[in-house]
Amino acid sequence: MKISDAARNAACDAIVDLLAAGGAGSLQFRTGSAPTNTTDADSGTLLATCALSATAFGAASSGTATAAAIASDTNVDASGTPGHFRAKSGAGTVVLQGSVGTSGADANFNSTSWVAGGTVAISSMTVTVPAS
Repeated sequence: MKISDAARNAACDAIVDLLAAGGAGSLQFRTGSAPTNTTDADSGTLLATCALSATAFGAASSGTATAAAIASDTNVDASGTPGHFRAKSGAGTVVLQGSVGTSGADANFNSTSWVAGGTVAISSMTVTVPAS
């Protein structure tokens, strides 16, 4: 099955727009593996939270939406190794989740040895709905 660009863009816009439900959303970074389902309770230790802008993403193009500026967490909550992230709406609902690593993960950082009181910064983020 192939999906048109118009359908991909509409689907992608709908997904990222959910992050603005109830106010600006956030990205939470936690230790360990992500829960099996987005409806499952949070797992792992919360290491850092980065706030999304009120208009978190621009309009999708070719099925990809790019995030607006994401606020850094300048006071990491706990020391540890992040294993997953959860993107939550302003109302606290998990919209999407993924893995964290130094390469080949859904969210990649130059280091995954985070220290309490340190800073976590995200330079860019995209959400993509595939064509097939």
